[in-house]
Amino acid sequence: MPVQTTTAANALTRLASFDAIIDARTEDEHALDHVPGAINWPTLNNQERIDIGTMYKQVNAFEAKKRGAALSARNIAAHIEREVIDLPRDWKPLVYCWRGGNRSGALATILGAIGFQVTLIEGGYKAWRAALVDDLPALAPSFQYRVVCGPTGSGKTRLLQALATQGAQVLDLEALACHRSSVLGHVPGQPQPSQKHFDTLIWARLRELDASRVVYVECESKKVGNVRVPDALIDAMRASTCIDVQLPDEARVALLLEDYAYFVKDSAHFVERLQALNDIRGKSVIERWSEWVRDGQTPAVVHELLRDHYDPVYRQSIDRNFVQYPQAQVFESQDHSAAAFERMAQAILAAER
Repeated sequence: MPVQTTTAANALTRLASFDAIIDARTEDEHALDHVPGAINWPTLNNQERIDIGTMYKQVNAFEAKKRGAALSARNIAAHIEREVIDLPRDWKPLVYCWRGGNRSGALATILGAIGFQVTLIEGGYKAWRAALVDDLPALAPSFQYRVVCGPTGSGKTRLLQALATQGAQVLDLEALACHRSSVLGHVPGQPQPSQKHFDTLIWARLRELDASRVVYVECESKKVGNVRVPDALIDAMRASTCIDVQLPDEARVALLLEDYAYFVKDSAHFVERLQALNDIRGKSVIERWSEWVRDGQTPAVVHELLRDHYDPVYRQSIDRNFVQYPQAQVFESQDHSAAAFERMAQAILAAER
């Protein structure tokens, strides 16, 4: 069956119409970013692509193409044997590589020859990325956001989770970024996505949401760890209605000790991360906090971190950036239990009706 092509812009709106999305690039290219839901069938793997590229430069294109064709045929055959043998005739895959050229073309040609209805993205991932970047500025402002504000430790993420459990639409940027959005926010064992993949994750999540319903999102700075929130989204958030979540200081400390339990268990790691605040708080303060952590006085350190660092920074940021914050409706709780956030979520949703 002849291979069909589609523009990247058209593919943005048609992803659900395909039975599979196949990324024919290398494992590393796929890991950096990929079309949402894509599975990775490398036509050339990481090392093979390097070897063929080296042959292009050091020998000549003809020899490289011969070797590349042999490797590609072998890899495509393995993908077909592993993944395709049991598929029905009406299976419809979308295929792409870096620029829609040799790698995806070879795979698509063979799948088409089998009889599947194969579609190639014109221009490959490069065109897809450009189309996504063009789409985000129009997509992000099309929602009615409710920005959940509150100082560090007030349970904004827990509230988002409670809202989601009760059926509300939630955009959890910290979950997408694998980061708690502070200088101490790195989560051990969870690498952050690349900037490109973070953009893709946000775009994919927004595409899932209903623009006729409110979307709850946590107030964020422009960066969540090492990745940056797209300008169109951060601008829309900063112009939106705010909700102010408040907990007593004791509850905030207790919540943070739970959420950052790995710091409590690994005092050496906590001390190491505190060094990032040397330039801001001063070495003498960090040395004192480090000594307290080593002595098991982590709650006291967390309390001072909130009072002397996070709270002042938060107040400055919220006043400067979120224009509707002065009119925010306040929701308070005296404890940080799951039940408390369930009640708060219910009150917030009731206020929307």
